[in-house]
Amino acid sequence: MVLRAEAWRMWTSGACSWLPMTRLPWMHAAENCSLTLAARRCPGSGCLKVSDLAARPGVTFHTKKSTCEHMGKQVLPPKLKLYRRLRWLRRASQGFFFVLFIALLLRTNIDTLDSPDAIPHISAPVDLFLELDPLIAISTVLTTQSLYRDLFLAVIIIVGTLFLGRFFCGWMCPMGTLNHVIATWKSRRMRGIKRLEQNEWKPYQRWKYAVLLIFLGAALFGSTQIGLLDPIALLTRSMTLVLLPGYNTLTHDVYAWSLHADLGPFSFLTTVVGWLVHGVLIRAKTVVFDQTFLILLIFFGILVANRFITRFWCRGLCPLGALLGIMSKTSILGLEKHESLCTGCNHCSLHCQGGDNPQVGLPWHQTECHLCLNCVASCPEAGIDFKLFPSREHSTPSISLSRRAVIGSAGAGLLAIPVLRSSTNPDRIPDPTLVRPPGSLPEREFLSRCVRCGECMNVCPNNALHPTLLQAGPEGIWSPMLMPRIGYCEPTCVLCSEVCPTGAIDEITEAEKAWVPLAGREETEGPPISIGTAFYDLGRCLPWAMGKECIVCEEWCPTTPKAIYFEEAEVQTRDGEYTYLKRPHVDPAVCVGCGACTYACPVKGAPAIYITAVGETRNRRNRILLDERKPPAYRTDHESDVAL
Repeated sequence: MVLRAEAWRMWTSGACSWLPMTRLPWMHAAENCSLTLAARRCPGSGCLKVSDLAARPGVTFHTKKSTCEHMGKQVLPPKLKLYRRLRWLRRASQGFFFVLFIALLLRTNIDTLDSPDAIPHISAPVDLFLELDPLIAISTVLTTQSLYRDLFLAVIIIVGTLFLGRFFCGWMCPMGTLNHVIATWKSRRMRGIKRLEQNEWKPYQRWKYAVLLIFLGAALFGSTQIGLLDPIALLTRSMTLVLLPGYNTLTHDVYAWSLHADLGPFSFLTTVVGWLVHGVLIRAKTVVFDQTFLILLIFFGILVANRFITRFWCRGLCPLGALLGIMSKTSILGLEKHESLCTGCNHCSLHCQGGDNPQVGLPWHQTECHLCLNCVASCPEAGIDFKLFPSREHSTPSISLSRRAVIGSAGAGLLAIPVLRSSTNPDRIPDPTLVRPPGSLPEREFLSRCVRCGECMNVCPNNALHPTLLQAGPEGIWSPMLMPRIGYCEPTCVLCSEVCPTGAIDEITEAEKAWVPLAGREETEGPPISIGTAFYDLGRCLPWAMGKECIVCEEWCPTTPKAIYFEEAEVQTRDGEYTYLKRPHVDPAVCVGCGACTYACPVKGAPAIYITAVGETRNRRNRILLDERKPPAYRTDHESDVAL
């Protein structure tokens, strides 16, 4: 039935209660428009309801409500009620897992130790989300031919995906939840019809499969680069190194200001902020991290992209989403479309998170669906439905990636690693400043496991671990290294080895670390794990270069016996007088490279004593003394002297 002036009169006079989502520019001048309105009758009344409004072919106008005022109270079909409840359950699930993710990050913080002999431990599963990540588990298996510790938990997500589809993306992933929330605030230019157009499946959604193949190809060559773009590792790194430290610094600054400001009736806020500052929700002390600008830039770019394309990261770049999409091809839960019930309102497409074409007339892309349930909860006619073993007549489970793209992407990953390694050879010419945490595996194996999640940096109580830039070459970007000028390695702390999800830092005990005798023990068990050796810059050391007394480095040395000792030397002053000075020396057989001396050195700028990786236990070729003592219990390159 075709209506013109009558339908326009009903809309402008309010005869029906439906309201348009957006008034198109051409709708304010009815007399200048040639409108064709397709209308249908509301059930149980003679009133007409407009479902499509077009000024030209291909333009569809959509309404917010599906009933008119003559119908009274809206009666929803039972399935629609169920799906709307399930949608609220999905929202609650997203909120729960996002809060859990943040809570575990905050639980990773260890600010201070109760005493110098205190041994901190974390009982909470702070790396739970990383252990649930199937992409990290599969990459680790490809690079090391083994599954480390609790990474078997990823089987839960894999099995669930095989049966239900990409439920992790829509219900659990904290990165997906963050993108989902940001995408609700669309740019004004991306509303109405433009939003419908960008919510259709687009060829760029194949990019993530190419990204996945590149990283899996690199994993086959023995390098875990997947952590650079894995959503869980990326969000953990961004939160740990950028957002939480920034929030921490801001809160401390606000607290310091509130102590001196006259807030009047709001003075109680000082107490509230002070309660937060003293370790309840944030660290009791401020922390800083090196090389964070690029991390912030990438994370900010991902979030801003949601202003223009809903969940652009999830649709086009996320390698974990690509992996789960491949697994979901055989899922038994799928979308079934009923063409006879569809009115073409396009509500299902308007709120689609995956861009998988839920509307009738287009093939549903099963591998792109996030199982958000927005489509079935928005359809007023129950024209689409999720079912077990649905009809595949209107769906396409294929990825539509050409053989050339598959071979090219995998080949790029395979060839990229030799190119990256050609710029530096950590096995033969290690960077002297590249001091890894205690328990770290030999460099080649370390890089084959580390996913750059930043958990070890977050848990360090002294803010000693920081992300690298090019110290380990392009292959090792954002992996952890010790920066003793900012913080030193606590002698009784092994937290970094406890939170590492992949075993790049092998889990060790305080007795195996053996830097100081433990309580109740006179001696340590076996030789200590050394991560480096201290060296003096005699041109900057006060006793050596300027004849000034200074024993700070020796006072801070934690080993027993101390690795720094003094030589009593008679020196002639400028006035010709003779005096005795204590000139410090380092005993390389005792020094473990903790960095406490460098941290405490009073010489500003470049310190008078610095730490290098020379003498580290994990690399036999990087030692200065022959060591016939029993090797430590964790893996070193004593087991294999062949450079890979």
